[in-house]
Amino acid sequence: MRRVARVRAPALAVGVLLAVAPPAAAFSARDMLGREVTLAAPPARIVSLVPSVTEILYALGAEERLVGVTDFCDYPPAARQRPSVGGMVNPNLEAIVALKPDLVIATTEGNSEETFAQLKRLGIPTYLVAAHLVSDVTDLIARLGALTGRERAMGPVLARLERRIEAVKRAVAPQPRPRVLYVLWPEPLIVPGRTALVTELIRLAGGEPVTAGEADAYPRYSLEAAVAKAPEVILLANHGANTGPIDETKWQRLTSLPAIRAGRLHRVDGNLLHRYGPRVVDGLEQLARAIHPEAFK
Repeated sequence: MRRVARVRAPALAVGVLLAVAPPAAAFSARDMLGREVTLAAPPARIVSLVPSVTEILYALGAEERLVGVTDFCDYPPAARQRPSVGGMVNPNLEAIVALKPDLVIATTEGNSEETFAQLKRLGIPTYLVAAHLVSDVTDLIARLGALTGRERAMGPVLARLERRIEAVKRAVAPQPRPRVLYVLWPEPLIVPGRTALVTELIRLAGGEPVTAGEADAYPRYSLEAAVAKAPEVILLANHGANTGPIDETKWQRLTSLPAIRAGRLHRVDGNLLHRYGPRVVDGLEQLARAIHPEAFK
């Protein structure tokens, strides 16, 4: 796993490949997959198919450009008042067309290839995003700030993220690094692998993720393999009220595990840790307190 360099808002802003070409009215931007997206003008009507993007647009004060969201775009609460185009995997194309967007922002990790193909056939420009590192999160905030003309708001948002990340790193630096098993989903058992954002967050929070060697971002895992890793901390991710209570019982039965013997089985908020918006630092702080409570007395 690559280490994350310190977040520098000016450097990130410089790295955003965004240009307006005079004297024509064309506006072009390169998305996070390196695709050139050309519009007649800066986007005034945006449909977000990504909850993380919706959160960022609100954080930047660019919500007036947001004309459509998915059913999963539930934060901030005001986002629920925006017109919905349905789910992430199979959004309602007719609903998207009816909103007359200048741009649809989507992700390769949650939206389907079929959706991308249909949007292309309809002539609706699509900007693709993805984030596997904290530096990707800050890069996306910078990109969306430039896309929406909110560069001045972007700087303070990034600066707050950097301050809080650095505070966590300082707090946990003197502590030992326990082996951490993070359970993203219980049945089937899904864990974060090498390229998952939460794997880096665990390291920043002072832990050593035991499944970081897995090549896939979020692979299925066997309970036997998890037990063999002898985790010293086990974190069970909750994904909101609609997913039901976390089943802790089967883990508590595994009394041979160091984490269970030490009473170090904890719940964490998956909505903070799996979305790559400004609240990811809230998730980082939650991880750090679970892994190193002694550092935050």
